[in-house]
Amino acid sequence: MEWTDPISIFLLFVLTVLFIMKTEKFWNSSFREDLPPGPKPLPIIGNLHIMDLKRPYRTILELSKKYGPVFSIQMGCQKMVVLSGYETVKEALVNQADAFAERPKVPVFEEISKGYGIIFSHGNNWKVMRRFTLTTLRDFGMGKRVTEDRIVEEYRFLMKDIESRKGKPFDIATIMNAAVANIIVSILLGERFDYKNPIFLRLLSLINENVRLVGSPSVMLYNMFPALGFLLKNFKILLQNTSELHSFIQLIFIERLKELDKNDQRSFIDAFLVRQQEEKDNINGYFHNANLIRLVTNLFAAGMETTSTTLRWGLLLMMKYPQIQSKVQEEITRVIGSAQPRIEHRTKMPYTDAVVHEIQRFANILPMNLPHETTEDVTLKGYFIPKVNRNLHHPLTGSVLRDESQWKKPDTFNPEHFLDSKGKFVKKEAFMPFSAGRRICAGETLARMELFLFFTSLLQRFTFHPPPGVTSSDLDLTPAVGITTPPMPHKICAEPRSMSSLS
Repeated sequence: MEWTDPISIFLLFVLTVLFIMKTEKFWNSSFREDLPPGPKPLPIIGNLHIMDLKRPYRTILELSKKYGPVFSIQMGCQKMVVLSGYETVKEALVNQADAFAERPKVPVFEEISKGYGIIFSHGNNWKVMRRFTLTTLRDFGMGKRVTEDRIVEEYRFLMKDIESRKGKPFDIATIMNAAVANIIVSILLGERFDYKNPIFLRLLSLINENVRLVGSPSVMLYNMFPALGFLLKNFKILLQNTSELHSFIQLIFIERLKELDKNDQRSFIDAFLVRQQEEKDNINGYFHNANLIRLVTNLFAAGMETTSTTLRWGLLLMMKYPQIQSKVQEEITRVIGSAQPRIEHRTKMPYTDAVVHEIQRFANILPMNLPHETTEDVTLKGYFIPKVNRNLHHPLTGSVLRDESQWKKPDTFNPEHFLDSKGKFVKKEAFMPFSAGRRICAGETLARMELFLFFTSLLQRFTFHPPPGVTSSDLDLTPAVGITTPPMPHKICAEPRSMSSLS
C-alpha cells in the first residue's frame, strides 16, 4: 500500500498516540451480542490498517467471506455496516426500503453539496427534489421518442469524430464523455456543445477529476478526520473544482432568468426557475438557487460519468473478446442491416441485449454503491443495526453483481448469464447496477436507452481492435481508482465496416 505524505504524517501521529495509550476501554463503551460482527478495530484508526485504500471494495469483499453478509468495520471513529450479497441487499433496499432511504452526512459530500440537490441530500429536501426531477425529466422526454432522437442525432456527431481518426489508435474517453454528456445537457440546457468547445471540455475535465479525487485515499482520510482537510492537497483541489463548476452553472441560470418565459419552457433549468418564481413567497421552500446549482451538477455528473464509463468498458471488452464482438455484429446485420438502430430493435436482439447487460454487470463501475443511513433501528439477517447519526451502511453493488449464488461464472465476462438455453434474453433480479429501492438511480431509463443505442450503433459501423503490436490477451481489465471504476487509460482502433455488407 502506497501512502501520500499527509497520510504518512498522520500515521506517525497515530502511532505516537497508540504508544502512549495503555488501554482501549474508551473504544468499547457499549456492547450487544446481536450487533454485526467484524474485525477488531484499533483506537483512532479503526480498521484502516487492513484496508486497500485505493480499492477498498476489494478488502471489504474479502472480509465478507469471513464475517458473512452483514458485518461492520471501523474507518477511523466512524462505523460502517456492510451489506453483502443479493439476498441481503435486496432485503435492505427493497423489502425495508423506507428504513434504508436516508443518506448519511459524509463530510466530503456535505462539503460539496451542503445537503442540497438529489444524490447527497436528506429528508424532505431529497423527497421534493427527487419528485421534481423525475417529473421534469419525463416532461422533457426521458424514456420517450424525443430523447431517442437526441441520442441518434448525437451518435452521428460521435461517428464522424471516430471516422476522422481513419483507423489510427486514439483514446476515446474524452469524446465518449462529450457525446454522453450532450444528452443530459440537451435536457438541462436545451442545447448541445461541440466536442472541441473549450468550456465544455473544461467542465468534463472537472467532473472526471472530481470522480477520481472523491475515491482517493486522502479524501477517504478527510471523511474520517475532517480536521485534517487543510493538509490534504486532493481535498483542496476537489473544492476548487466544485467551486468552478458551481460558478459556471450559476452563470447559466442567471442568463436564462433574463429571458425566461413560463409559457415556453425549453429546458430543465427553465422548469426549475418557473417553479422558483411560483414559490418565491414560501420562505421554507426548496426551489432556491443552492438546490438548483447542486441539482444540475448532480444530473450533469451522474448523467455523463456512469454511462460513458460503461460504454468505454464495453468497447474494451469487445477488443478483449473479438468473438463476442463478431456475434453482436452478426445479429446487428441480421436484424437491423444498414438502418439506424432504434430502441424497438432491442427485443429482437437478445444476444446484443445480453452483452450490454453483461458489460454493466462485469464492469461493476460503482462497486461500493453510495452509502445509506437508516431512518430507524433495523434488524437485518438477525443483526441489530441501530439508527445512529453518520453510521454508514454500504450495500455492496459489487457483491450482488458477482454473487456466486446468482451467476454461474461471476468473475468471467459471459453474456450467457442473460440468455436461456434457447438463446432468449432472461431478466435477472440480481442485476442491480443502478442500485435499488428509494435511492435507485433517477436516470436509469435514460441510461438504458443510451447504452443500447450508442453501443449498437458503434458496432454497426465499426470493428474495434487494439493498436498495432497489442494483442487482445495484452489488454488490462484492472479498473482505475475513483468512486467509480473506469478502465485504465488505453487506446483503441476503430475500423469502419463496409455498409454494403449490412444491406
